[in-house]
Amino acid sequence: MASQSSHGADRIALAWTGASGAAYGLRLLEQLLAAGVRVELIVSKAAQVVLGQETDLDLPAQPEAMREALVTHLGCGSNTLRVYGREQWTAPVASGSNAPRAMVVCPCTSGTVAAIANGTSDNLIERAADVTIKERRQLVLVHRETPLSLIHLENMTRLARMGVTILPANPGFYHRPATVEELVDFVVARVLDHLEVDHELVPRWAADEERREAD
Repeated sequence: MASQSSHGADRIALAWTGASGAAYGLRLLEQLLAAGVRVELIVSKAAQVVLGQETDLDLPAQPEAMREALVTHLGCGSNTLRVYGREQWTAPVASGSNAPRAMVVCPCTSGTVAAIANGTSDNLIERAADVTIKERRQLVLVHRETPLSLIHLENMTRLARMGVTILPANPGFYHRPATVEELVDFVVARVLDHLEVDHELVPRWAADEERREAD
């Protein structure tokens, strides 16, 4: 990755789109804020609908009211969470002169993948992703749809060639998850790993063996 100026070093942009899997985005936000990361959140209209269907959280539409509701719900982030409107073109993430160090779209729809791959920039989520790519920052797309058509695969291939990380929401089972929350944590842990944010959400592969060998 190219060297980054200091203004974006401690900021991560997070976008929620209308794919199923709202719990992934909510848990990721919670973990980033708990780690002390400054998060700039953008929520699509469809994401608000899905969040209401899949969780007990009913978010207001206005950015500041949404921020307050999330801070109250998560119990953290009062000083590190910013929420921007979908058409708020004055947001820092809309300009390469103030880009964050990384951006994650979680969950990410196939439509959002297509829009980013083709640089349409019709809303703040797409524009922020376009800025992230052009400024050679880290972009992670947590795609949540199956099966994949050739259109989806070609769009993802195009983005992967640009250096974008395509991280499908595919949980593992080697840690023997017993709850839905543990499945969610597996995917969120992989995202945090790619963002180089410390966590202890799930046990790492062969970690017990490494500890035994060290002892």
